[in-house]
Amino acid sequence: MTVPFLDIQAMHSEVRVGLDAAWHEVTRSGTFVGGPLVDRFEEEWARYCSARFAVGVANGTDALGLTLEALGIGPGDEVIVPANTFIATAAAVSRVGATPVFVDVSPDTLLITADHVRAAITPRTAAVMVVHLFGQPADVTEIGAVAGSAGIAVIEDAAQAHGARWQGQRVGAIGNAGCFSFYPGKNLGALGDGGAVVTNDEDLARRVRSLGNHGRGSSKYLHEAAGTNSRLDALQAALLSAKLGRLDAWNRGRRRAAESYRARLEDVPVRLLAVDPRAESVHHLYVVRSPYRDQLLEALNEAKVGCGIHYPVPCHLQEAFGDVGTARLPVCEGAAGELLSLPMWPQITDQEIDEVTAQIRSALDQITEVPAVA
Repeated sequence: MTVPFLDIQAMHSEVRVGLDAAWHEVTRSGTFVGGPLVDRFEEEWARYCSARFAVGVANGTDALGLTLEALGIGPGDEVIVPANTFIATAAAVSRVGATPVFVDVSPDTLLITADHVRAAITPRTAAVMVVHLFGQPADVTEIGAVAGSAGIAVIEDAAQAHGARWQGQRVGAIGNAGCFSFYPGKNLGALGDGGAVVTNDEDLARRVRSLGNHGRGSSKYLHEAAGTNSRLDALQAALLSAKLGRLDAWNRGRRRAAESYRARLEDVPVRLLAVDPRAESVHHLYVVRSPYRDQLLEALNEAKVGCGIHYPVPCHLQEAFGDVGTARLPVCEGAAGELLSLPMWPQITDQEIDEVTAQIRSALDQITEVPAVA
């Protein structure tokens, strides 16, 4: 049986009528950048996240960078970033002229913790990026308490955590701001790039919107800052609105799949990531660890089981950040050689999960087999 890594069409088939209607709605409107369809999605997304405001932007990386800039963070400032994340988290810090300070993560969840933040704070620290990686919420409550005592901002990188909850509250609206990506493969994905910033701070939302629209203020031709062009276009907004009503059901499907994986892998010699009981994960990715990761990946690909690696080189070891001078981060470095992402999408069947886990068992049996001594 062939099992893809991700089946976006399985999701799209459930909302095909809405997607087609969204296309016609936009083409008939004649408004392609900004306008009522973008306003509608921003209102829907803010309400979904239990936030007062949402600002659509061009992509998730811009959401992070514009938030940093809107908070006044720049040269001379430090921003604490977990090294186990996609490079966009740290790149956004560098792009505003600040310095990413990389920290290690919990060996159980591979997420940043309050202890990591507390140990990294210096007089130059301006913010911490709390990354809800793989759809797993980090302990933003305790991190927020540490940040609050130090007077630094909390920015949630929720690019992989659409709809996830921490202690019953949607991630994204817990810190100063939450940053989302709507890249097509996300839990809520556009049919192209897109992103959003959510916040309960009206002035912060206004500054993000201004900076992403050429720094415009009260008039089209009055610019209060040298901003950039980072806007969510009307077509993507309409498509996202058409899909948003299915997001909770899709996330339930992902949790069902994660439970199926966990039950089938309990007696298999791979390490499963922990989910904090206070968290409700949305399992953007289902990740396991194995010291035989590379051999396992090769065997699964040969068996037509799609798998991926997130991420093989931690941020602090990337050439792009070679001037930061970060010390060794043993958990991130150890995990980078062991992480393997298994097929995951809301409609994946138990039969497909059976195939994936059977191939893992078979591959590990062959990899770990000790040759008989003559």
